[in-house]
Amino acid sequence: MKKTLVLGASENPARYSFEAVTRLRKHGHEVVAVGRKSAVVAGVQIETEPPVVNDIDTVTLYLNPTAQKAYYDFILSLHPKRIIFNPGTENEELEELAQQNGIATLEACTLVMLNTGQY
Repeated sequence: MKKTLVLGASENPARYSFEAVTRLRKHGHEVVAVGRKSAVVAGVQIETEPPVVNDIDTVTLYLNPTAQKAYYDFILSLHPKRIIFNPGTENEELEELAQQNGIATLEACTLVMLNTGQY
């Protein structure tokens, strides 16, 4: 299983980030969630500040590129194997930084990847 950071997590069931946390948990993945509001989704505490965390395999983004800037150092410090840029989160600057740090990047949809067994 891949320990995953959902960045831009939400307690709103209409949000794709809510669905991502829920489905990742259903597929047995350990989830760390960071969002604007503290809440619990699928048994996962949404943190409002970047937590101290280790062994993150995947960062999946649900923040627009402007909002991502505040998290660049945090994301890169995790040394994840990959970053998934979900639709609407594509960010050439962060992709380049990630690749310079040996982190794979994907412009993909976490939900589709989970549903098709590609996660």
